[in-house]
Amino acid sequence: NERENSRGLQKKLPELVTEIVEARDPQDTRPVILMAEDEGRFGRITDIRKCWAPKGIRPKVPKQVARAFVYVYAAVCMALGKITSLILPFANTDMMNLFLEEVSYEFKEYFVIMLVDGAGWHRSQGLKVPENIRLIEQPSHSPELNPVEHIWEELREKYLPNKAFKSLDGVEKALCEGLRKLAAAPHRIKSMTNFPYLQVTF
Repeated sequence: NERENSRGLQKKLPELVTEIVEARDPQDTRPVILMAEDEGRFGRITDIRKCWAPKGIRPKVPKQVARAFVYVYAAVCMALGKITSLILPFANTDMMNLFLEEVSYEFKEYFVIMLVDGAGWHRSQGLKVPENIRLIEQPSHSPELNPVEHIWEELREKYLPNKAFKSLDGVEKALCEGLRKLAAAPHRIKSMTNFPYLQVTF
């Protein structure tokens, strides 16, 4: 079942990482890092959340349904507290290839082992995985295994709630603000994402 699959990855992750490291080019001496990647969809549909107001005052927030979206691709290195992200128009293989190129460049001094979910664009024949990245697929229906989910919750809670954006530009501006602040706070990234099962030694 799903719970057993989740436990299975947590138990087998050190073994999977070891297999990948041992299979790489013996001449490759770059430090190994473990990362997690995910895509989050954000748009103009209002995210209604609880908010503070003085006693006796009922807060009013805007509400709208506007089906226009962008996608945030994010990868975190839990141990280093680093995040790489791009805001892209679609969730597909071409966009994933673009994002993997970005991660590969930003972490060119490392050999990256990346945890991803089972989305079709993560297993597409057209996927181009850079030479310094290897992928590990997490079990289906197990978002709790991926720490990037906490990044999405942080963005939705702190930068997007109770706002009615007039355009996607406004959504992107709010997302950029949140992502920049997170990138500047590695200690916060670590506290949100460095799950015990991901603390694998190499």
